[in-house]
Amino acid sequence: MPAPVLLPRRSWGHPAAARRALLIHGLGSNAALMWRYGTALADDGWRADAVDLRGHADAPRTLDYTLEAYAADVVATRADGGAWDLVIAHSLGGAAAVLAAARDAEWTRRLVLVDPAIHLTEDDRENVRVSQEQSFADPSPHAVRREHPHWHPLDIELKASAAQQASRWAVEQTSAQNPEWDVRDAATALAVPTRVIAADPAVFSIFAGKPAAEVAEANALITVSIVAGAGHSPHRDLPEDTIALMREALRD
Repeated sequence: MPAPVLLPRRSWGHPAAARRALLIHGLGSNAALMWRYGTALADDGWRADAVDLRGHADAPRTLDYTLEAYAADVVATRADGGAWDLVIAHSLGGAAAVLAAARDAEWTRRLVLVDPAIHLTEDDRENVRVSQEQSFADPSPHAVRREHPHWHPLDIELKASAAQQASRWAVEQTSAQNPEWDVRDAATALAVPTRVIAADPAVFSIFAGKPAAEVAEANALITVSIVAGAGHSPHRDLPEDTIALMREALRD
């Protein structure tokens, strides 16, 4: 596994909370954009720490943007040196979390994967490429609001900021350095309870209705919920529904 970098954190909840969660964002985003999960968990008595992935926001820049490198960073990120009680990971973060949890059984006790990038089809890759190009072409709140007028003002503000902070080269290299984007074997090997909160394939999902969804049939520890009417970022499209499904997963 590649050498890790130290990932910056943002935190919600009391530092001495008994339950600890790690939040991992997706491609082109940042730790602050995981605020919906952070605030909800803090309200429920958790301490939640979100990280900026390498090449994003305030995290170190490197030459290596393989999925294995992202996984090395997150598996080296610990809750006071021990296991996380919960890891919530979106999209690219989901792929990194799957690799990390499959390789280190002591990293987390539970996973919640939000429309995770477990396997990308060629159409998915093209959609991601176009979306990232648009984000970098006009990284302004106005552009985000035009594309997502129903999002919360904080999500609009933070999504624009994330595009301004991220390394465009790093984002492009994340696609270029992973020509075979497929962590299904690692997902099948997961040994911790895992809930996938997927986007609605009728809107756009990179999990539901795709080859990636086969992992739920191959591993009894993986269960799937779909946020009806939500696209690839359900916590921004339909936050109340998404947080309700997160809480449901934690009651299982």
